Amino acid sequence: MSPSDAKEAVRARVHAHRDELLALSRRIHAHPETAFEEHRAAAWCAELLRTHGYAVTAPAHGLATAFTASLGDGPTTVALVCEYDALPGLGHACGHNLIAAAGLGAALGLAPYADRLGLTVRVIGAPAEERGAGKALLLADGAFDGVDAAMMVHPCPVEVADFRSFALGTLSVRYTGRAAHPSLNPHEGRNAADALTVAQVALGLLRQQLPPHWRVHGITTAAGTAPNLIPDSASAEYEIRTSAAEDLAELRARVEDCFRAGALATGCEVLLERPEPDYLDMRSDPALLDLWRANAAALGRPEPIESGPFACTDMGNVSHAVPAIHPVLDITGGACTPHEAAFAEAAVGPEADRAVLDGAVALAWTAADLAAARRDGVSGGAA
Repeated sequence: MSPSDAKEAVRARVHAHRDELLALSRRIHAHPETAFEEHRAAAWCAELLRTHGYAVTAPAHGLATAFTASLGDGPTTVALVCEYDALPGLGHACGHNLIAAAGLGAALGLAPYADRLGLTVRVIGAPAEERGAGKALLLADGAFDGVDAAMMVHPCPVEVADFRSFALGTLSVRYTGRAAHPSLNPHEGRNAADALTVAQVALGLLRQQLPPHWRVHGITTAAGTAPNLIPDSASAEYEIRTSAAEDLAELRARVEDCFRAGALATGCEVLLERPEPDYLDMRSDPALLDLWRANAAALGRPEPIESGPFACTDMGNVSHAVPAIHPVLDITGGACTPHEAAFAEAAVGPEADRAVLDGAVALAWTAADLAAARRDGVSGGAA
């Protein structure tokens, strides 16, 4: 089978599974599950792979809603990464239902030809991308060991091949003060809500001195229960973002000092914790990107734009360990952006369906091209 014939055969297999893939996308969309609670979505994905010949391990790597699946025995191992978690209160307003369906589509398209193409296909079902850094946990537990390349696609309001993301760190803040009556004995109180206010003022002043692509943002989760009670506890959840993972430590230290200042000024105590692993910035492999761009163009995808970092993804952690790509596919033409209700509606529209099929075919073709390049001894970042 010639390379062009192989690609056409793979595309035909993907489209032969069209109804199954789009039904899966819609089913996951209709039953949104948040981080580490994606029991139905993970089970549906695993069962579809098992039905089509994949050896499935579920749960996997100590995570109840993760799975791995494998097929083929070729010398080039490609990981197709699937996400399927939703946003609290917004459902699939980031379109992870499409990510899962496209990844499975690529896996089903490659299944009959994996050995002939020189591929071992590994599908990794990764929970908790929106919160929890599931891929970082999977990476630490060996899910990506032996992988020559890792790939996934993501829906977006623009088309970008070389997707770049911020590095992200999280911070949980807990102040403990001393309760008192605000008119009877206020001098005996230590106001935890005031500690948080001081910290937020300090953060507002800090922002003036931060580099352009550094971000600090968060929410107050508790700051008292009644106006006639000096609050003895207050809490907040914050995120910090930098262009590169190497800068996270500096920003974290400066932000934590702001929260310590609040405690010092008010006589409260503060507890600072990291609730999840850091998300590292996405660093796409140049050789894989070249293959992806050619395949996306062959499918008639829109011309990709160049973009600076936006959003965050734990696929960035994977990209620091193995060659990886995370292209994004336009499903709204800029009409709406992720993390809003309109994007959730778009995630089951006609352009979303096209993205599932195009994404599946382009991922499968890129995997096949990589295996051929490695077999022929072509040098490149992923080879």
